[in-house]
Amino acid sequence: MKYYLTVDFGSTYTKMCAVDAHEKKVIGTAKAFTTIQTDVREGFDAAFAELEASVGRLEYSQKLACSSAGGGLKMIAVGLVPDLTAKAARMAASSAGAKVTDTFSYELSAHEQEEIQRAAPDILLLCGGTDGGNREVIIHNARKIAEIERDFSVIYAGNKSAADDAQGILRKAGKNVIVCKNVMPVFNVLDIAPAKNAIRTLFIERIVEAKGLSRIQKEMTAEIIPTPLAVFEGAELLSKGCGGSDGIGGLMAVDVGGATTDVYTMFDGKPSLPNVVIKGLPEPFAKRSVEGDLGLRYNIDSLAESASVERIACDLQASEDAVSAWISACKKTPGAISQIGSLDRNIDEYLTRHAVKIAVERHCGTVENVYTPVGETILMTGKDLTNVPAVVGIGGPVINSQDPAKILMSAVRDPSAYGFLKPASPKFFLDRKYIFASMGLVGKFDPRLALEIMKDEIVELLT
Repeated sequence: MKYYLTVDFGSTYTKMCAVDAHEKKVIGTAKAFTTIQTDVREGFDAAFAELEASVGRLEYSQKLACSSAGGGLKMIAVGLVPDLTAKAARMAASSAGAKVTDTFSYELSAHEQEEIQRAAPDILLLCGGTDGGNREVIIHNARKIAEIERDFSVIYAGNKSAADDAQGILRKAGKNVIVCKNVMPVFNVLDIAPAKNAIRTLFIERIVEAKGLSRIQKEMTAEIIPTPLAVFEGAELLSKGCGGSDGIGGLMAVDVGGATTDVYTMFDGKPSLPNVVIKGLPEPFAKRSVEGDLGLRYNIDSLAESASVERIACDLQASEDAVSAWISACKKTPGAISQIGSLDRNIDEYLTRHAVKIAVERHCGTVENVYTPVGETILMTGKDLTNVPAVVGIGGPVINSQDPAKILMSAVRDPSAYGFLKPASPKFFLDRKYIFASMGLVGKFDPRLALEIMKDEIVELLT
């Protein structure tokens, strides 16, 4: 018999999944609180003991893992023009599983140097200029970055004509530098795959060690990868299938977690309205965005501030003190679990709906009416997602909700918010066992097995 063991070290929980490759099904799942502050091995052992109690002792032919423990990779992107290379840098970072905490454009100032210093990123992605184009700005930025006294790696993905000079400046300052192909070699043409691969390489070489996973890595069959990358690849497999027509087609997946809320879309995003003029870079078919201020535990204070404690209390007919008390408790103890039917659970669900709403609005395209000499025109930025046929809910706050469909309704287009091109009338699905990341891992070895399991386990919700 052939069995797969998958492990996802999340910011809040370590989740395990046992897969029977012969029967083509998930035979067991388990989870335990991720022990970031001590040793992630403790959470691993607790989850494994729970899994063994369920499925017994098995010999696993493949042991695969991903991690977003501690919130994953913190990255800052530095580009040239906000709507062009800076946006391309953000796309590359997000698709690789990094959490982009900030982006900077044009020449870095002394104040921006200080901001990067305070942010203490794991990685800085430096890009700017098409190949053979502007050299001055990216060389200036390389010098400014070299002066920052922080231990972070730099991925250079800008004008190839300036690569040698920039690399020399950064390495002389003691920075670890990886040079890859330009994210935008030609105006309005993206090539983010090399930068994405460089980010993944750095995760394997440095971040796994920094997060305390090195001992577990030795037990795994393959390299530990970022969890968002595993989910991304699982979503892409479910959408496109195994090279034929066996995928489900266009989809949006919304993953609400303890530290971030991530949105994935597998959709071309072409305009559905007439007389549309597209502004900015073309967006990829497969896209991920990550919102680091919309987590249900580690960032619950910023999420609650966005939703407004006063508004939450009013809508739930509760006191502001009671709402604030639960938010403080969650911030202090990320493993806090709200009881079904309690006010605390209602607050969690309210915040989950808000996280989905804001994350999807930031992810989707927007439209605005503009007036030109030849009449009114619709200006569109980003992807038009109004015709996305399926929205999949992922993550504990959605899976464990008393009404997952109500949570996912926050991803649907609101006629009163005309400008956001959110899905208009999608079907809702639930990743009930949180297997997207697991199947992204398994799919690297057996994509057809992973696809069949996803189709079986990801269930449609009745609305």
